Amino acid sequence: MPEAPEKFNTAMTTWREWQDAPWGRLRYSIAEANLLRHLDSLGGEPLRILDLAGGDGGDAIRLAARGHHVTIVDYAPAMLAVATERAAAGGVTALINCVEADATDLPRDLANGKFDVVLCHNLLQYMEDIPGTLTSVLAPLKPGGLVSVMAINRHSVSLNIAVREMDPAAALAALDTDQARTQMFNSALTLHTAEEIIPTLRKLGCRDIAHYGIRSFCDYITDDARKHEPDFYADLERLELATTARPPYMHTARLFQLIAWKQTN
Repeated sequence: MPEAPEKFNTAMTTWREWQDAPWGRLRYSIAEANLLRHLDSLGGEPLRILDLAGGDGGDAIRLAARGHHVTIVDYAPAMLAVATERAAAGGVTALINCVEADATDLPRDLANGKFDVVLCHNLLQYMEDIPGTLTSVLAPLKPGGLVSVMAINRHSVSLNIAVREMDPAAALAALDTDQARTQMFNSALTLHTAEEIIPTLRKLGCRDIAHYGIRSFCDYITDDARKHEPDFYADLERLELATTARPPYMHTARLFQLIAWKQTN
């Protein structure tokens, strides 16, 4: 189960600074671009989207701005309060619904199998039971609907340590562990790879699973100041978009994103 929501509530200022930084902006822009590759297949009508552990609406506000109805579920009240403020600032209040709840223990009216899209972004690393969590994630999704699963990529950890910290001994040690910790939320993490999650999704009835990488290059460029320069950032974003689905880059990207269809049976 996730740790206490107070940790997420008290880290809001740091979290918002991270979101506004180049690496945070890339996380959201690339994830949105990957989703847009698939959303048109669901039809042109506004979609019903469920954003599990959706926090302060980083994904949801973007999708609502495109006319979709998005329900954000999160158990941290401070996150949902900011999501509500962001929806108002973006003029999409009517398209955003915030629900305070555990993403794996949804109110009955949400766990009804009627959503067109379900997002599960950066939840898995906080959970112990991955098959059980993904079962809960898929339950609100209607047959033929789309699920997007994102998590920190364990393959990226050793590379990140070696490049950014110049510590090959620590990078070597990281090869044999799936445990990590987030300083921002002061929480323990269990890291996964796309290659581990894909078979679980298939067993749970998902098909046509697309594998993307997010921040394939950004995290390995050590000059963070350059990333704040508009021209450099624009070039970096184009590079990230060009390689998000291109092997081998998605295998070592900081995050993996899996987008799949729920079988119709």
